[in-house]
Amino acid sequence: MIEDWSDEVAEIQRRRSHAEGLGGPDKVARQHATGRLTVRERIDALADAGSFAEIGALAGFANADGTVTPANFVAGTARIEGRKVVLGADDFTGRGGSGDAAIHAKQVYSEQLAGQFRLPLIRLLDGASGGGSVKMIEEAGYSYVPVNPGWDHVVANLSTVPVVSACLGPVVGLGAARAVMSHLCVFVEGVAQLFVAGPPVVKGGVGEDVDKETLGGADVHRRNGNVDRFVATEAEAFDVIRRFLSYLPSSVHELPPVTTSGDPVSRADESLLSAIPRSPRRPYRIAPILDALFDAGSVFRYADYGGATVTALARLDGHPVGVVATDPYRGNTLSAAGALALTRLVDLCETFHLPLVSLTDQGGMTIGTTAERAGTLRTGARAISAVYQARVPQAELILRRVYGVGGAAIVNRHTGGRSWAWPSGDWGSLPAKGGIEAAYRAELARSTDPEADLEIIQGRLAPLTNPFRTAEHFGVQDIIDPPREPRPALRVGARRLPATARARGTTQLGNAALVA
Repeated sequence: MIEDWSDEVAEIQRRRSHAEGLGGPDKVARQHATGRLTVRERIDALADAGSFAEIGALAGFANADGTVTPANFVAGTARIEGRKVVLGADDFTGRGGSGDAAIHAKQVYSEQLAGQFRLPLIRLLDGASGGGSVKMIEEAGYSYVPVNPGWDHVVANLSTVPVVSACLGPVVGLGAARAVMSHLCVFVEGVAQLFVAGPPVVKGGVGEDVDKETLGGADVHRRNGNVDRFVATEAEAFDVIRRFLSYLPSSVHELPPVTTSGDPVSRADESLLSAIPRSPRRPYRIAPILDALFDAGSVFRYADYGGATVTALARLDGHPVGVVATDPYRGNTLSAAGALALTRLVDLCETFHLPLVSLTDQGGMTIGTTAERAGTLRTGARAISAVYQARVPQAELILRRVYGVGGAAIVNRHTGGRSWAWPSGDWGSLPAKGGIEAAYRAELARSTDPEADLEIIQGRLAPLTNPFRTAEHFGVQDIIDPPREPRPALRVGARRLPATARARGTTQLGNAALVA
């Protein structure tokens, strides 16, 4: 008789079958009843077909009947649009993702694997993400000082590889912390919630009796900066993840991927000639301008919460860039939320070597009591610091306003970066409205007809604020033709010299050429 390992091989298959079953048919049915996919269905929906290679499928808990309850975390490598990534996904059918059904080493390994092998990391979050529960004290027989498993890798990955978190159900505790420790946090409205502690703990701890949606639903996080993108379905969340990754390198040791663009750099768009109204009081739509200036179909909205401050990723002649602009229908100043959105975009571009393009229409920092209570000064100053600390190339096209501290620092004008303006440009320390009243207060106070004298002062200043007067003194580098010149000009901010990937701790990446 020939001895072999057939019995053990059969055992491998039996245990893998248990892992495929997740928390069992009843728990899977309950997951589906809430409108959510299971963890394995999510992986199939996100990853390229047949590309998922699971790691640690046999990890779990042995039962008296010989079965094994799988750990509530599924990890492995996969390909998304052909690019290899690490996937770490919660299984809510295993005790809601809590720590008493977790094998923390799997989760830690997924974070470590992404950083060590320089692969983008995708977290599919649903539940406690391995966070502790009081039940663990009884099972262990003692209490313990909390440790966030693998948090050193979580922190290190943010400066090494693209990290995306998707909130696909109630995300609580450790899971919530991991959600915000990412370069992009996506949230499925009506299905996901995000909170430090769930309703029972909140009720017992602070006496608030709230449901999950009231505590951590989309409306709670719409403008606080915890979540970058809100989507309607899991399928949409996966599309957002795919698009986001397409602009970024796999790690900081590579350059962003350049694609072949079918959109000619020389393309002109006559709609840009009338895109900015002549009346400074009339708003305009920023989306058509973005679509006209950047490669067709390439504009990817980044932060949903920035208010008037629009942040995006886009391509110029196939080169990925970060974009900051203003939505005049929501204002023209830098609010606390807008400053946070700007900071995150600049930090993302600095980390992964994307040039920054500012389509400037910036009326300065938001003013008034609400802005002061929101701490706009500090968040605004932090955004300005991010802009000035960034080493990536910065290019600017001034569409309309450049006023105050916010306008002065939307790009770093102390570098050799290129800047252009449209004829609609309007700039100064303060806007004329309000600024004239402040500067000529004493003169107007002595006047017998303040309104008439105010008009006279405005008339004296009007020709001096003409943008061509600024250009005469080289206060602006160039004023250009809106339909025909912006794309060729801005492409300068996306053109790269030959470069090699940088080693950690060095700056050996080739910079973009910011001169023609």
